[in-house]
Amino acid sequence: MKKLINTSIVLLLIFTAKAQNTLPEVVSGKVERIENFESKHVTPRNIDIWMPQGYSSSKKYAVLYMHDGQMLFDPKSSWNKQAWNIDDVASKLFESKEIKDFIVVGIWNGGEIRHSDYFPEKPFEYLSTSQKDTLTKQLRNSHVPLKGSFKPQSNNYLKFIVEELKPYIDKTYSVHSDRENTYIMGSSMGGLISMYAICEYPNVFGGSACLSTHWPGSFTIENNPISDAFIKYLNNNLPDTKNHKIYFDCGDQTLDKLYSDIQKKVDELMVQKGFKENNWLTKFFPGENHSENAWSKRLHIPLEFLFTK
Repeated sequence: MKKLINTSIVLLLIFTAKAQNTLPEVVSGKVERIENFESKHVTPRNIDIWMPQGYSSSKKYAVLYMHDGQMLFDPKSSWNKQAWNIDDVASKLFESKEIKDFIVVGIWNGGEIRHSDYFPEKPFEYLSTSQKDTLTKQLRNSHVPLKGSFKPQSNNYLKFIVEELKPYIDKTYSVHSDRENTYIMGSSMGGLISMYAICEYPNVFGGSACLSTHWPGSFTIENNPISDAFIKYLNNNLPDTKNHKIYFDCGDQTLDKLYSDIQKKVDELMVQKGFKENNWLTKFFPGENHSENAWSKRLHIPLEFLFTK
């Protein structure tokens, strides 16, 4: 497992560098890129905006913000030759006329700092000093690039999205800017930050989809202090059930095999907090692993859940 994680990180950095100036090929619609979007809160990074076929300034669209933007559209340009293929999945759903039209804002990750950008900061602060040291050791043993002790930067990452990127998107594209039309989605660590986003900014995001949510935070569940902190945080910060939708899922292969027991605890909490089938969906996919291919196969489920008319 450690060797796989280390190899994945190295390949991610190599392919990210190669893909910097190449637009992804899409099955339908078109992609525009903002190269190295400047920010006061995070390192500059590319933003890929996908507009569906027939996009027109004469109508307004909902917006889906997605993390790991270099993995969304074109498997040929990704480090592992896999992609979410969201342009294909969304286009087929639009044909049914049963979901809202939306654009996708794909936010590239920061490479070596991805883990700190996506790791929810407030739950981390629940930990004692010794627990933080344990988490740092676990991450370093799993070859997550660290300079000194691990320190999440997710508050700044969310400020970047809410205070800088979203205003730009709202001004530049023909979109609805209200909560009811603003959603956020990601997988693995991207699932964690999507959960954190709707809790920290419930007035901005009306829905969150968290696929294969990386509840352990590190890459082991043994002597792991953070999963209980995440549940404690959710207990204190889940948004209002009246106007928010939340989706969770996981498989049971590769990294996903670490998630199901923790996800069950989260699901129990969701029930306690009054979430029901109209505003909360959790799915388990036996036999599915931790990959873009797996997420692409079931992507239609959270999209239909979030964007149903």
